[in-house]
Amino acid sequence: MPVTVQHPRTMMTYAPASERSGRLHVLIVDEDAAIRSACCEIAASRGFAPHAIENVVAARSLLRGNSVDILLLDLKSPGGTGLELLEEVKMLHPEMAVIVMTAFATVASAVEAMRTGADDYLTKPFALEELAAVLGRAAERRTVDIASRQLRDKLRTEQGLGNIIGRSSEMEKLYRILSKVAQTTHPVLILGESGTGKELVARSIHANGPNAAKPFLPVDCGSLVPTLVESELFGYVKGAFTGANRSKDGLLASADGGTVFLDEIGELPLDLQAKLLRALQEKEIRPVGATHRIPIKVRILAATNRDLATMVEQGRFRKDLYYRLNVVSLRIPPLRDRREDIPLLAAHFLDRMKKNGGAARILSDDALRTMTDYSWPGNVRELENSVERACALSSGPVLHTGDLPTVLQDFHMHAHRTVPSPILPEPFDERLGVVTPLAELERQAILDTLRQLKGDKLTAARLLGIGKTTLYRKLKEYGISESAAGVR
Repeated sequence: MPVTVQHPRTMMTYAPASERSGRLHVLIVDEDAAIRSACCEIAASRGFAPHAIENVVAARSLLRGNSVDILLLDLKSPGGTGLELLEEVKMLHPEMAVIVMTAFATVASAVEAMRTGADDYLTKPFALEELAAVLGRAAERRTVDIASRQLRDKLRTEQGLGNIIGRSSEMEKLYRILSKVAQTTHPVLILGESGTGKELVARSIHANGPNAAKPFLPVDCGSLVPTLVESELFGYVKGAFTGANRSKDGLLASADGGTVFLDEIGELPLDLQAKLLRALQEKEIRPVGATHRIPIKVRILAATNRDLATMVEQGRFRKDLYYRLNVVSLRIPPLRDRREDIPLLAAHFLDRMKKNGGAARILSDDALRTMTDYSWPGNVRELENSVERACALSSGPVLHTGDLPTVLQDFHMHAHRTVPSPILPEPFDERLGVVTPLAELERQAILDTLRQLKGDKLTAARLLGIGKTTLYRKLKEYGISESAAGVR
């Protein structure tokens, strides 16, 4: 029997669907008892938990302390207009799905309700089948929204989910889109510079999607010759070419409901672009050398660091394939545009190395400052390699600037000079009236530091903020002998 509630005090408080398991809750607000009863009956028969109330005043009071998944609202309910309640609901509970009902079959009322935030509407009188269909659509949207929010929260709070790390505003935008597209099976085009983590995003979309139990099959379109890409995607039959001693299924067929990730799709030759487009449109493929076709069921995720729109204009990428792949696009921000995530990423890499049997290490403030200020042309991949390199060369638990790769040490040397001022010579020689060249300043700084430290190269390198390798290179470059540096 449906649950019918006539007063808010009789309705039990319950959490939103995202915080509980079981049925979605529907609140019906209508002054007509017969309509309330019919709506409750239909909702209950479709697996919802129905609740009913007769006017806007009571509904407003109830919703201030409770939350429901779907609100079925008569626009002309007594105690105030339904549009006013709709506005309040969208402010207090923006995640709630709202279906409005009206006996006045005017386009204006429906349009106004949709503009205010309603998800759907019904015109009275309506068939019970129509109500069931509208509730079904609302439930599907609500379920997807709940799953999307849970995934977004997971991406934001759980470090290392698919190795996607970041809490910057740029990553928040990415999470919002990613959490929605993961719930669908539409093609997604992932854009971003090399090293930003396009494959990690693709794997996360697959792993959190409806076909996560199915295969995830990556193929690098840029690293294989065209004939190999074709046989990888479409497969081949025995005898199709020299060396084809047996038949092989292509990835598009092997996915079997899973995902094929086409990395560097911009490198795909035009003739293969045409074949791929035909396969996606017709949902079938013809293996190399075969006369028969094989049906396929696969989700396509593609990625590139190229500007495909420009390539389309230049005739180097098919426009029809571009639109087929670009149903949804995700642009991954470069690391220089989300510098606040660098400490999180570095800490994640250090923690991962510790879990893999390495020693516990931390970054010095100076090293972290250098890493945060650096532009990272190689993006996250370069950062990861830099952290691993620092750990490999470090002689202690604290990673200093001198442990970082040479490019970062040189950047630090020019952008964050840390040599104490007494060691530095004056750049302007009043006796000669000329400016001392930068190279001579650097040479003199190294020489003076080594002399003060009696030739201790390791300590000198740390004091100068450079690595040992860089110091030896500079000594050779500037022709500083061990005797001149005070080395005994």
